[in-house]
Amino acid sequence: MPTPQQVMVSSRQPATARSGHVRMATLVTMSTAPATFAVGNAAPDFSLVDQHGEPVVLSELQGTPVMIYFYPKDSTPGCTTEGQGFRDQFSAFQAANTLIFGVSRDSLKSHENFKCKQEFPFELISDKDEAVCQLFDVIKLKKLYGKEYLGVDRSTFLIDKDGVLRQEWRGVKVPGHVEAVLAAAQALNKA
Repeated sequence: MPTPQQVMVSSRQPATARSGHVRMATLVTMSTAPATFAVGNAAPDFSLVDQHGEPVVLSELQGTPVMIYFYPKDSTPGCTTEGQGFRDQFSAFQAANTLIFGVSRDSLKSHENFKCKQEFPFELISDKDEAVCQLFDVIKLKKLYGKEYLGVDRSTFLIDKDGVLRQEWRGVKVPGHVEAVLAAAQALNKA
């Protein structure tokens, strides 16, 4: 299995323990080469460092399933609805022993406002340089009002307790998505 790419993340906002509260973070790239991975292979590694210097490294979370969802932009209708769905089902994800991370290219300030307003109990990661987005191959050509641009393709990844990608959802449509991810997390927890 190829060695996972690593991206270092450093925090500039108050953080709390992984007890279900939001930790704000920003990314500092160590390697921007996109990883090629698929279901059944190791997920690309990245790490977070909170304001106290405590690292949160994907590979060090082995033993706990992790769900990472990528979304285009804070405080937009679809992204708000998706985040609210994960918020509303947060206790069910906890019961399935699954950590949640939301990732977008928005700033830390934008994430802080978004999570406070929506009362998200999970961590949001600011990927302004698109390092993690590139690792997970979620930057795609999109069209809006006839103009083409590169944007985040709404995607979700479920990683098992061994750091292996078990399921992915790409080009996500929000209705029914949280329920599908939760069912997969619950099944993974029983395995």
